[in-house]
Amino acid sequence: MSGMFMRFPEGKAKALTLSYDDGVEQDIRLMEIMDKHGLKGTFNLNSGRFAPEGTVYAAGDCHRRMTESQVTEAYMNSGHEVAVHGLTHPFLEQLPENMAMWELLKDRENLENQFNTIVRGMAYPFGTYNDTVVECLKKAGIVYGRTVISSHSFDIPEDWLRLEATCHHNDPELMKLADRFITESPGWTPWLFYLWGHSYEFEADDNWDVIEKFAAFTGEHEDVWYATNIQIHDYVQAYRRLEFSADGRQVYNPTAVKLYFEIGEKDRSKYCIMPGERLNCT
Repeated sequence: MSGMFMRFPEGKAKALTLSYDDGVEQDIRLMEIMDKHGLKGTFNLNSGRFAPEGTVYAAGDCHRRMTESQVTEAYMNSGHEVAVHGLTHPFLEQLPENMAMWELLKDRENLENQFNTIVRGMAYPFGTYNDTVVECLKKAGIVYGRTVISSHSFDIPEDWLRLEATCHHNDPELMKLADRFITESPGWTPWLFYLWGHSYEFEADDNWDVIEKFAAFTGEHEDVWYATNIQIHDYVQAYRRLEFSADGRQVYNPTAVKLYFEIGEKDRSKYCIMPGERLNCT
């Protein structure tokens, strides 16, 4: 067998997702831009740092955290994911292990109760972590942790608990990367464009045009799957659970996910396998 390559839903070879931190007021405008162009993403929240109800910020204060009621109204049923960002946004690697666990578990518990969902993802506060913190994520039932490292690549992550993004929205290579992602085709392996940042930065830097241009350019393409962080993680993990015979001619899908893949290098055969289905690959 010359090659076997994962494809995203509907056989697409590209996926795009965003990840934004802190639960600030500017997330509302960001979501409006994302929704306009069909983009999906994840918002990483500190449930212990919501602003008190009735908070009035001083003029010029850009980092305006939302209140609990504002957070609920903004993200509930938005179609975007909410994820852990540490209860109080600490340097997790500087804490004793039990305190780091509390920061993760309590934030997860609060968000799950607030949004009536199961929360399984996170972004590291300040982007800092160590091996002990990574182990805490595993124990807390968190399946991915986003760093602040920019890979400038579209590779599918191998280590989801040390997840690297393609780039930050202020990266000077942003639109060059976006152009390559949209105009070129993956050779064999699928591509993932992962953008991260803080929406208050658009106000602080007076550059909302950056995300508006990016969203307009990358959104609404038929060959791109727009998904949240957890949707992409779960699809990749489901694909990796496919069971193949020794010669690769038979495949069984033990998951509850409809999965897609291609076989071959030049003249590729396209396959879709339903949950619980066994099929022959010729």
